[in-house]
Amino acid sequence: MWGPRLHLIPRVPILFQSCVASSDFGEGAHVAARYWLRVSAINSLLLSSASSSSVSWFVLASCTVVARASRAQQQPAASCTPRRVVHVEEEHRRSMLANGLGSAPPMGWNSWNHFACDGNGEDVIRETADALVSTELAAAGYKYVNIDDCWAGPERDAKGNLVANKKTFPNGIKALADYVHSKGLKLGIYSDAGSKTCAKVQPGSLGHEEQDAKTFASWGVDYLKYDNCNNGDLKPLERYPEMSKALMKAGRPIYFSLCEWGDMHPAKWGAAYGNSWRTTNDISDTWESMVSRADENEVWADYARPGGWNDPDMLEVGNGGMTNDEYIVHFSLWAISKAPLIIGCDVRHMSQQTYDILANKEVIAVNQDPLGVQGKKVRMEGSNEVWAGPLSGYRTAVVVLNRHAKDAAAITAHWDDIGLPAGTAVEARDLWQHKTVGGEFTDKITLDVAPHSCRMLVLKPLLSSRAN
Repeated sequence: MWGPRLHLIPRVPILFQSCVASSDFGEGAHVAARYWLRVSAINSLLLSSASSSSVSWFVLASCTVVARASRAQQQPAASCTPRRVVHVEEEHRRSMLANGLGSAPPMGWNSWNHFACDGNGEDVIRETADALVSTELAAAGYKYVNIDDCWAGPERDAKGNLVANKKTFPNGIKALADYVHSKGLKLGIYSDAGSKTCAKVQPGSLGHEEQDAKTFASWGVDYLKYDNCNNGDLKPLERYPEMSKALMKAGRPIYFSLCEWGDMHPAKWGAAYGNSWRTTNDISDTWESMVSRADENEVWADYARPGGWNDPDMLEVGNGGMTNDEYIVHFSLWAISKAPLIIGCDVRHMSQQTYDILANKEVIAVNQDPLGVQGKKVRMEGSNEVWAGPLSGYRTAVVVLNRHAKDAAAITAHWDDIGLPAGTAVEARDLWQHKTVGGEFTDKITLDVAPHSCRMLVLKPLLSSRAN
């Protein structure tokens, strides 16, 4: 379906960028137009039999509409008071995309991969928030501090409300949220679309969706990870939409992470109900688990877009089960796949090597690129793989991966595989070595890659090449 029209994909953002650059739009119009164009043009026009001229017409028409809206938006206000927030009635909120969250994959930290139930508690959450700030990981984009399972008491209170475990969270979730917010961060919480959570130590939210959503909002929660255990054999589409509707009515934007494990292919329907959806079972801290999750997630690449992302599970970087090179592969594949970057190690006591991976601003920039197109595995020859995806500004992200456990390899990325026109000369930036690879490259680039390692590049067409 995509093959004959792949050449149109770069034209849409390029035309749109030209339109925006030459117009006096307000920032709100920029954001709205970029989102509208991404969803409508790519999902509708490119998947149809649209020609290049029809794509151009759509972009110009979109620019005209947005320009009119922007001019209206920029009319002088009647007073100098702050703009009033307009609360849209429920019937007009067509999906969770209306919460305005997830324009880029979320970045943050979660307690489960390192602490599970045993070490999770109020002190850990506070200290983690402190560490994210002091290490400048927060400044790099890691904003969510997410509590996973085992935070609640074993029973609801007399009014049916979830309550925090008094031993591990003695001051309650509201006070914890206030503390996290005081650091400029956001608080996430966990529940389950079943009668109990996966650890079976606290109630799930099945049948209590609206009540729990209001509770989370009243506490100041910013993110909900919603698991899939103890579900009474009810299908996901009988359960997840209920919490989605409840969150939309809760009065506070809450990022909704559907932790459905890929059970009923949530990539096909998740965008209507959540901001991201798990495409895999739980990850573990091994090479085999990590690369298999990347493979399973890659199948659904075409469904990812700003506001709704495929999620191959949280990061294991720094937990000790893989080598540093393997963790670099892990982070590189998650970045090019536009996966949520949710740290799973103890950031209070991480090594310099772990920090250098998690804080790599050039790799993070690929993940957070505003074009929002998930990269794909475009070539595979034995243990040698090439992953690639388009970025804004005419650039292309590339990961060359050697999955062999013992042998080094010379791996070539060909332009016709990664989506660059023949004859294009590019400059290649190595994102882990933080330097430009010598010379310019035309039609292909070959790199030496160690076992269980990768190289990650951003290719930028040279001006002389684009002029031709």
